[in-house]
Amino acid sequence: MTGPEHAETARGRCVPAASAALEAIGAGTYVVDEQGCIIAVNARAEQLLGRPAGHLIGHDAHDLLHRGPHGQPLPRTQCAMRQAFHAGRTAQADEDYFAHADGSVLPISWLITPYDIGDHRVATLVVFHTHEHAQDTGTAPRPEPTAQPLTELQRLALLAETTAQLTSTLDVDEALQRLVALVVPRLADWVIVDLITELDEVWRAVVVHADGDALVRHEDLQGPMPPVPEESPMPLSRALRGVASTLAGPQTYQGTPDSGIAVEQRRLFEATGMHSAAIAPIRSTRSVLGALTLGRANAPTDFAPTDLPLIEDIARRAALALDNARLYQRQRKVAETMQNHLLPQMPSVPGLQMTVRYLPAPDASQVGGDWYDAFPLADESTALAVGDVVGHDLEAAAGMAQVRNMLRAYAWFQQEPPSLIVERLDEAIQHITDVTMATMIFARVEPAHEGHWRLSWTNAGHPPPLLISRDGLTRYLTDGHGILLGTRTDTRRPDATVLLPPGSTLVLYTDGLIEAPGHSLDTGLDRLRQHAAALAHRPLASFADQLLRRVRPTDNDDDVALLTLRVPRG
Repeated sequence: MTGPEHAETARGRCVPAASAALEAIGAGTYVVDEQGCIIAVNARAEQLLGRPAGHLIGHDAHDLLHRGPHGQPLPRTQCAMRQAFHAGRTAQADEDYFAHADGSVLPISWLITPYDIGDHRVATLVVFHTHEHAQDTGTAPRPEPTAQPLTELQRLALLAETTAQLTSTLDVDEALQRLVALVVPRLADWVIVDLITELDEVWRAVVVHADGDALVRHEDLQGPMPPVPEESPMPLSRALRGVASTLAGPQTYQGTPDSGIAVEQRRLFEATGMHSAAIAPIRSTRSVLGALTLGRANAPTDFAPTDLPLIEDIARRAALALDNARLYQRQRKVAETMQNHLLPQMPSVPGLQMTVRYLPAPDASQVGGDWYDAFPLADESTALAVGDVVGHDLEAAAGMAQVRNMLRAYAWFQQEPPSLIVERLDEAIQHITDVTMATMIFARVEPAHEGHWRLSWTNAGHPPPLLISRDGLTRYLTDGHGILLGTRTDTRRPDATVLLPPGSTLVLYTDGLIEAPGHSLDTGLDRLRQHAAALAHRPLASFADQLLRRVRPTDNDDDVALLTLRVPRG
């Protein structure tokens, strides 16, 4: 379906950020969504095809562009690009045909590769070059190492794939692994990455050798490096200062070393057998992050000065990915520290064991609205709470802290049943906080008779507590359930009471432990019940750890707060 109505709908899904990134590639480039419709295009593609972006975006790329050698429509079953697109793999071809806007047929060479456009959406990147300017590249998705320089299309394809691979991760180690896979054995048999840490130290993070189809990491050559000398003219020292890219060989470091780095470089050449290396700075717009070294030991030809621009381009893309990953990890660390300060330490209660766990949402800023609390009350009972303020950001974390602190104050000064405490809290948060919606369980636990403990609680729209006997019998505490906080209703909240048998375990948790996309809540509750029963004999800390590992869905995108309590055996 490629009519105007469909095109207009698809234009609403255009990805401007992707369009901006495509301009750096240099060849004709566009991005298609999962249905094969164009969602972004660069200026070079508009020029080659004779079509403005508005005539491309929203249309099915195959139907609009793909043709046979004489201009006839190309059946989808005969389209190699379409087959690779549906397989979700990287592929390229040196001879194909696109339709030009003037009705002529444009001979082209192309490469396609999966492309991450954010928000968990995976699209496909298409890079094409007019055939009269392209040379033979074959059809293999990964060219073998060659003594000949890469063709222009191969260079552009490598840069396109580098951009797609490195900009789709915010993990430093993952970015380095992808960088290695991109350059060896395609450009070299050795790759070395030296990084400058945030403490301004140099660390040789990667030394990898291509041994046939296998990539072999040489950890004995990795590790801390001497500091960067301020005036050294040696290639790696210059690259680590962000000065320039340089070619080097074993002879470069045969003279009297001028620094500790020069000593390490001599050792590197001796250990690897490299006869030629190209060294480029990994430099972002803000700082120098390190250096990329590509080395040849098996390939007969040396690197040439004409190879440096391509390696510099790869290093610049690596710098962008590493800089973004470092910023993200720094934000995670700050947010994680904040969360650790917001969540309290558990009190020591004679006779009771308590363990808490908190796991942040994997794709959020590492703080959120899930929380737990436990604190002694004036009447010598112990208060327990677990809750969830809507959101996965600093605002939710701030709201969570307000709710928790107000609950502590009300619970200490108002020696009332849990339901009345939560009613007071609900009224207060509607007037003096920005919290719009929250769920929680507030409970109190105290000794009863003959080794039992008494639990009384009220539930404000939260998943029910789970009680497990020491013999593995399970029971969800569904009584005491009322409406969530923030609804502005005057409905009275119920209380519930139960005796906790000797040796039993109580589990309070947030919905991130049991909810998974595409599955019902009952499925998650059944999974929790099953694993909690199987783990009932474990020590409480092991019980909590294993419960999180086994029950939390792998595709969970929510925080998890978990509070477990075990009463003595009597």
